[in-house]
Amino acid sequence: MFVNVKNIKKSLEEYSKDGPFDHCVIDDFFELETARKLEQDFPDYNSDFWFEHDNAIEVKKLSNNWNVFPPTTYQVFSYLNSAKFISVLEKNISINTKLYADVGLNGGGWHIHKQGGKLNTHLDYSVHPKLNLQRKLNIIIYLNSNWENSWGGSLGLWGNESPKKPGKLIKTINPKFNRAVLFDTTQNSWHGLPVPLECPKEEYRKSIAIYYLCDLPLNISKRGRALFSPNENQKNDKEVLNLIKSRSIIKNANKVPY
Repeated sequence: MFVNVKNIKKSLEEYSKDGPFDHCVIDDFFELETARKLEQDFPDYNSDFWFEHDNAIEVKKLSNNWNVFPPTTYQVFSYLNSAKFISVLEKNISINTKLYADVGLNGGGWHIHKQGGKLNTHLDYSVHPKLNLQRKLNIIIYLNSNWENSWGGSLGLWGNESPKKPGKLIKTINPKFNRAVLFDTTQNSWHGLPVPLECPKEEYRKSIAIYYLCDLPLNISKRGRALFSPNENQKNDKEVLNLIKSRSIIKNANKVPY
């Protein structure tokens, strides 16, 4: 067993008890030995395995290539996409819908941020660009055992009054080692880490991400790409606004992996 199922079930009791949208924090998500191995499995930041974003709204690298995952990482992603684990989610949170795995890890997999890394506040895609299913749940698990809170990197959750722009910052969640964050992405779920990281050059904010899908509801906003929001000092920057517009166009789906 890779995960602490009893601990996960207990944490899921808090899933819909706090805003700004349904979510919960699960500490000690993996068995400690598994978490340590997953951390070690991450390739070097300068490896050719990564797909890189380096622009005004996101500075990060990611990989969803199963062929380069070492055995433990491969097995863990397989387990988290399994019917056995998905049933734990379905039975312990009130979502009233069947969940499906995205075994292609569209936008998921390994994520890594360096010093200066960031990710503007955004909404995730609402309709999977290839499966015609709605993106329903995200799980993000943090895997840097050396991380210090003073370096930043907290996941921010913003008010969800509008599908066009975020409200006020409501909550921040530190990227503690072996901490998972589970949240619903269908509730105008604005999230991100827009403040550049201040970690040392030899440290990286590491995480793995898994997304779960559901059948399309009626009257869904068919957003096939992530929608970013400009930071306060970017709101009148035409280059940034054009980048955000271009970034959200579905025809670029083969160029950008989420």
